[in-house]
Amino acid sequence: MPTRWPRGAAPAGTDAMASATPGQHGHVTRLPSLPRWGLVLVGVLAVGVGVVLATRPLTSLQALGLYLGLALVLLGGLGLIRGRSEWDALDTARATGAVVLGVLVLLWLRHDFDLLALAVGAALVISGLRRLWMAARGVSGAGAVDRLASGLLAGAEILVGLLALRWPDLTLLAAAVIFAVRLVVHGVRLIGRGLAKPQRAEVRAGQHRAWLRLTGSVLALLLALGAGVLGYQARTHAPAVDAFYATPDDLPAEPGVLLRSEPFTRDVPAGATGWRILYTTTAADGLPATASGLVLTPDDVDGPAPVIAWAHGTTGWATQCAPTLLTHPFEAGAMPALEPLVAQGWALVATDYTGLGTPGPHPYLIGAGEGHSVLDGIRAAQQLTDADLASETVVWGHSQGGHAALWTGQLAPDYAPDLDLLGIVAMAPAADVTALAQSLPTVSGGELFSSYVIAAYAAHYPGVTLEEQVIPPARTLVREMSGRCLAEPSILASLVSVLSLARDQSVYAIPPTEGALGEALAENIPTGPFPVPLLIAQGEADTLIQPTDQQAYVDRLCAAGQSPEYRIYPGRDHLSVVEPESALIDDLLAWTTNRFAGAPAEDGCG
Repeated sequence: MPTRWPRGAAPAGTDAMASATPGQHGHVTRLPSLPRWGLVLVGVLAVGVGVVLATRPLTSLQALGLYLGLALVLLGGLGLIRGRSEWDALDTARATGAVVLGVLVLLWLRHDFDLLALAVGAALVISGLRRLWMAARGVSGAGAVDRLASGLLAGAEILVGLLALRWPDLTLLAAAVIFAVRLVVHGVRLIGRGLAKPQRAEVRAGQHRAWLRLTGSVLALLLALGAGVLGYQARTHAPAVDAFYATPDDLPAEPGVLLRSEPFTRDVPAGATGWRILYTTTAADGLPATASGLVLTPDDVDGPAPVIAWAHGTTGWATQCAPTLLTHPFEAGAMPALEPLVAQGWALVATDYTGLGTPGPHPYLIGAGEGHSVLDGIRAAQQLTDADLASETVVWGHSQGGHAALWTGQLAPDYAPDLDLLGIVAMAPAADVTALAQSLPTVSGGELFSSYVIAAYAAHYPGVTLEEQVIPPARTLVREMSGRCLAEPSILASLVSVLSLARDQSVYAIPPTEGALGEALAENIPTGPFPVPLLIAQGEADTLIQPTDQQAYVDRLCAAGQSPEYRIYPGRDHLSVVEPESALIDDLLAWTTNRFAGAPAEDGCG
């Protein structure tokens, strides 16, 4: 006896095949229907699952992979088991292909989300082309409104499919959310059909359908066009590495050699002259490398100018994230007191670190690579003939740069004994990188910085890999986020990813305190000794670098016989602690002046 699924109750993509399947004798074979109470029960379940998945995109992605695999196997299986009287070779190939693809999704693609994003993009392009062809041919007797709606929707699908190749992380998140929303919509429809009389359900289903499709298609195309414009702007406004950063063929083996320089004016304050420099240094693995940076000197100073060596805060991990490449090179790294620094008659040497601008991986929160870049930048700047620099130097650093400043002081006696370092100022430093990595998943926006940590440590430590450290559905997101700079337009895509992850599971497959990553992080905590005076400044309201972690770090230094001066600034968070109106600025200038004057430093552990 012929039976059928109620409209909308069959698995997605199976309606046309399962609702009217030719039998062996030319009859139509139909699937069994559900009772009305069954429709309501399935609908409630679909709504509940959809609501949960809509707020948990990583979980939704895992469910989406399973769903796609099962749906494809079911679709192809139903086709293969139906009657053959009206069955041709093309239909057999389609059904077989669906089964094979479904099995591949279940066994492979649902665990490889890079390929899943590619598959989603390809499927959208193919679907859009097919829909466009059908609209142009006017198949199935569709009216003019339906054909226009199909054409507009086809354009949206093709555009979004092409954008998927550029933004795979957003593609996956969109697919996960759409999948969850579709579950809710289908669930509501099933509940409505289960509660309504069959005749009324059929009448309501056909009312204004064409115009609703047209409205939805217009909105979809507008959204796709908007996404395309944003993607184009992000691509064209992204920083680009130029020939200045290229490594010379005759690279000297000695670190700290000035390779090239050129005038630099972008955001240089009045009363100062700037240069961009390229110099040799030592990478985190001990091999020769190059780094770039900026040198500023005050114009109205008689004699050599004392030097502030600036270690900038996080700008990103990718090569194009060098401050010297960014629109606002000092603002990007949270440089404090730039104008007062020039007014004091001090010079500035600001490294980009290796791997930012120059070839090779950037040693994000990896102490040796950061410290070498700072020390060799000072050496190289002293070879700049147009700049009159004194030997006396005080190192400033904020956040990542605070970590770099601490390592600069720790490395200097052995790596650069020729330099005259007088003091280290570490502002909101990422000193205890193990504690920081552990707390990042609980911090607003922390997953973005986690991506930088994972990318950097995977590039420098063979035992750390993205595949082992990150859960499968988050690998594409982490990889894409790590390739964007904080100051470039495409960071909006990373912020979408971060916001979507805020209520989902941590990206870490292994806690960062354990395994190869845990060991590597522990190696990069600067423990001293620090042969010069040290000032550590911390905002009391900092949510990124936890004040309790900073206090514990200072206590360990004191217990080990170090004497850092530790100052806490109430009401100041991670960035506002270095803003012009912060009390830290006056303290910073006064403390630095005392170091250049040779005044004794206070014992902060007393």
